[in-house]
Amino acid sequence: MPGENLSRDEAHERAALLSVDGYEVALDLRSAVGESAEDVRTFRSVTTIRFRRTGDGDATFADLIAPSVNAVTLNGRALDPAAVFDGSRIALDGLADENVLVVDAQCAYSRTGEGMHRFVDPEDGEVYLYTQYEPADARRVHANFEQPDLKAPYRFEVTAPEGWTVWSNGVGEQDADGVWRFAETAPISTYITCVVAGPYHYVTDTYKRALADGTEIAIPLGAMCRKGLAKHFDADDVFLITKQGFDFFHDNFDYPYPFGKYDQAFVPEYNLGAMENPGLVTFREEYIYRGKVTQAAYERRANVILHEMAHMWFGDLVTMVWWDDLWLKESFADFMGSFSLAEATRFTNSWVTFANSRKSWAYRADQLPSTHPITADIRDLEDAKLNFDGITYAKGASVLKQLVAYAGRDAFLEGARRYFKRHAYGNTRLADLLTVLEETSGRDMKAWSKSWLQTSGVNTLTPSVTYDAEGRITELAVLQEGDELRPHRAAVGLYRVAPDGTLARYARAEADITGTSTVVAELAGQERPDLVLVNDDDLTYCKIRFDEGSLATLRAHLGDIADPLARALCWSALWNLTRDGLMPARDFVKVVLDFAGRETDIGVLQMVHAWARSAVTHYAAPDWRTEGGRLLAEGGLRELRLAEPGSEHQLTWARFFAAVASTEADFQLLEGLLDGSAVIDGLDVDQELRWSFLEPLATHGRADEARIGEELARDDTATGKRHQVRCLAARPSAAVKAQAWAQVVESDALSNALVEATIAGFAQPSQRELIAPYAEKYFAVIERIWADRSIQIGMDVVRGLFPGLQDRAETLAATDAWLTAHASAAPALRRLVLEARDDLARALRAQECDGRASA
Repeated sequence: MPGENLSRDEAHERAALLSVDGYEVALDLRSAVGESAEDVRTFRSVTTIRFRRTGDGDATFADLIAPSVNAVTLNGRALDPAAVFDGSRIALDGLADENVLVVDAQCAYSRTGEGMHRFVDPEDGEVYLYTQYEPADARRVHANFEQPDLKAPYRFEVTAPEGWTVWSNGVGEQDADGVWRFAETAPISTYITCVVAGPYHYVTDTYKRALADGTEIAIPLGAMCRKGLAKHFDADDVFLITKQGFDFFHDNFDYPYPFGKYDQAFVPEYNLGAMENPGLVTFREEYIYRGKVTQAAYERRANVILHEMAHMWFGDLVTMVWWDDLWLKESFADFMGSFSLAEATRFTNSWVTFANSRKSWAYRADQLPSTHPITADIRDLEDAKLNFDGITYAKGASVLKQLVAYAGRDAFLEGARRYFKRHAYGNTRLADLLTVLEETSGRDMKAWSKSWLQTSGVNTLTPSVTYDAEGRITELAVLQEGDELRPHRAAVGLYRVAPDGTLARYARAEADITGTSTVVAELAGQERPDLVLVNDDDLTYCKIRFDEGSLATLRAHLGDIADPLARALCWSALWNLTRDGLMPARDFVKVVLDFAGRETDIGVLQMVHAWARSAVTHYAAPDWRTEGGRLLAEGGLRELRLAEPGSEHQLTWARFFAAVASTEADFQLLEGLLDGSAVIDGLDVDQELRWSFLEPLATHGRADEARIGEELARDDTATGKRHQVRCLAARPSAAVKAQAWAQVVESDALSNALVEATIAGFAQPSQRELIAPYAEKYFAVIERIWADRSIQIGMDVVRGLFPGLQDRAETLAATDAWLTAHASAAPALRRLVLEARDDLARALRAQECDGRASA
């Protein structure tokens, strides 16, 4: 990987030297099918780049990662590939004012989801291709200048196997000679170009809208998936959300969608959730649901669809200069996804999901040693790859939500409109956005930016209340803690138990929270509340704490909170207390057992389930883990039986019960549900649910290789294969673990999806002793893995195989020893290990807290 890295300084130097007028890329993908005699299956890629010298100097380099280069010519002069190509760069000298570079290369198909990914469907043998580049893998498919600020128009032509269809960013047609030729794009960055090819199932529709000037815009819509998923593909709902999104963004952005058509491809073995390639957005195919799922799943998919659509303006039309300002696109898209979801679709409670799920991701990331300002310091591409994190996405979106409260919705949206018009097809930095927001809001955005965008860490807000003799509030202050105290526009809500038993708000005040203590004068004189909720309505980004009375109220009445957003905020706050070692894990589990069954928001319930499992796995004292697991399984089964037959709550509790099953009776019930000898009224045990029931049986030695093979025979599909691999790796056998380790660590034969499945099966909380020997092996191999594998696979292995389940002081010491001995290791690798170390240290602190609760 280091030889493939590109530094910020190199990119800036190159941008100062040249500008790109256009690309012509010709790909021959006929080699994707049939047998191959090559050790590495390749395709021919011929790229013509027209560029001008705009600065001083006559030498630069182009980017290309390829097994071999057939020919290189610069301004008609042949260059020796052996002399100018080093495996990742092509050295160029003798530049003229106007230049034409032609590179003829053999590029490799990918099995890691980076570059031109090739997938063979085990169900029917069909081959499917798609590209994925962010941040810098277009150079695996064609020669280019791989940095976001060297935008240019593209013309693609693709020769494909007979019977295939090919898509790219522009509209395409197949010529009489069989070559697919695509219309020239607008100027775009390398990382958002795209090609999708294969026998995909394809559905079409059209979005039409009358514009303010009296003209009509008509956007051709397309949606595609593998043929094997066609029977499950609910394209009508995808198109519905797409049209609602286009309505919202056209209403609010005053800039018509600029990229012509709008295809959405759901592709296999995808590393990300989705990618915003203009005119051809790619998604992971898991968003096509093969069985019954909850509305939370449809909401997640809708959010992703709208997130990617927002990128057409934030990211594609206007793009950051370098990855330092990645937040300029990702924070906005994350915010706009929830914003448009709430206002334009059936998912009107999307801010509840945002508060409960997205911000949880942000809070975790912002407390790691690798935390960074939203505007980050990105030295190179490895840094960039790791900064697609909870800070860049969810914290940035949270801060933008607060900015809307601070500057006003109208000023915020008018700022966005000016930003698009002023910088269309260009590149920007933070200052460009602040300029338009200052114009529209009249606020000092530089001070706001310094506090929120250019510092790291999360503040904690805690209420401090005093009362008079009659029980009325004499003073309510909000105390702020944190390394960097920030201005917060926040609401404080007062709640009390009503005669009907609900815990409802009876008073609310907004205030600008600054410094260490801020008095909320408006609430003086109010009757004593049962609960004081700081950051009510979730206007700002902070962790919230409770006074003792409020915490006691939540322990007794959390399920009585009538407002779903307030309830979600309280669940999140209790989880943060548990993670911070301030609430024993067993106390959090008790709250879950007492109130999760009454949670009406299905997305919140699923998040609470995940937290409960983590509480027992990572934060409970070791001598209470077994009891905690038993209680969760007992509670899960109770709620499963109580849930309305056929409801999404029943399905959610069924999945949770399977995940925490731990006793003989639990396993017998799962076996009975699989073979039909046991029935729970209304529960449809479809294929996806069958795999959910089979995995715990495999983990606990109740399903052997033959039984798992029988299930694969029922579901001999790409998805079934991933489930099978995960179940096989989950079996409680030393030989099984050795094989799984070797497949991931000692071989690169597995695709990215099967690496992920193998790692997921390998590390089981009930098998701590079995996998203990791999802790030492982990530290012996990770530097080699990082050097030899792609960044994506390196990240998967380093994160996924860290011995976090060996939660002992000795593991912490071994981690520290590796960090000390490898001070000069790749910074991105050290960051991953430091993050894992922090999670482990946090777990040990929380276990101490939980252990004290049993004393």
